[in-house]
Amino acid sequence: MKTALSIAGSDCSGGAGIQADLKTMTMNGVFAMSAITALTAQNTTGVRAIHEVSPEFLRQQLDAVFEDIRPDAVKLGMLSSSVLIEVVAERLRFYRAENIVVDPVMVATSGAQLISAAAVETMKKELLPLATVLTPNIPEAEILSGQKISEEADMTDAARHISERYGCAVLCKGGHSVNDANDLLYTGGRAKWFYGRRIENPNTHGTGCTLSSAIAANLAKGCTLEEAVRKAKDYISAALSDMLDLGRGSGPMNHAFSLCGEFRD
Repeated sequence: MKTALSIAGSDCSGGAGIQADLKTMTMNGVFAMSAITALTAQNTTGVRAIHEVSPEFLRQQLDAVFEDIRPDAVKLGMLSSSVLIEVVAERLRFYRAENIVVDPVMVATSGAQLISAAAVETMKKELLPLATVLTPNIPEAEILSGQKISEEADMTDAARHISERYGCAVLCKGGHSVNDANDLLYTGGRAKWFYGRRIENPNTHGTGCTLSSAIAANLAKGCTLEEAVRKAKDYISAALSDMLDLGRGSGPMNHAFSLCGEFRD
């Protein structure tokens, strides 16, 4: 069985972060592991508190995983400080990790700031050059490219700029008033659009985590990057289309459990 590791923060409400990653990876047919970077007190309405793990404890988690069950793919999520980013980058280089999917988590869907300006600069220097693919949303792509994105042509320009600067593929995710649900993959000097339709579902907490984890799972199973993105996009679209609800409040987005069998190889 192929394996995948999520390096990210914990979401106590279960809809995003480590919890979403583990559910998604499992339902996409790989053995899922985790290295937790932070504990968060959050739910679908916002982030209330963040408690980072120590750099040494994060290092020990990574060593424990790589020394015993080597991941076939690695997904990176919330890394809120420079020192944690440096630890992750150093360990990934040390173990020569492959199939690295970086979800450059900077701002929560609710608008909460999840990473400092200094940490963004460290991420650019230490982590992004190690990535196989980055999966920024529009606001994150604007930060990484230094460009304003207001239409699809801007997505292409920003993705090209990021890809050329950091030497990796970029999946620039649509939405945020730019288009319905069309994502742009820029890799090897070529742009490819993955078209989709906006699904009017209020349960969108954790969509970015779910998409990047599904991509990592598919890369772990040997899919090409384009195949991995297509399968991941189909997966999350089907999850949203199910319109499941926990019955109270807005409910977390992650409906991966409902898709077992349809997407599991």
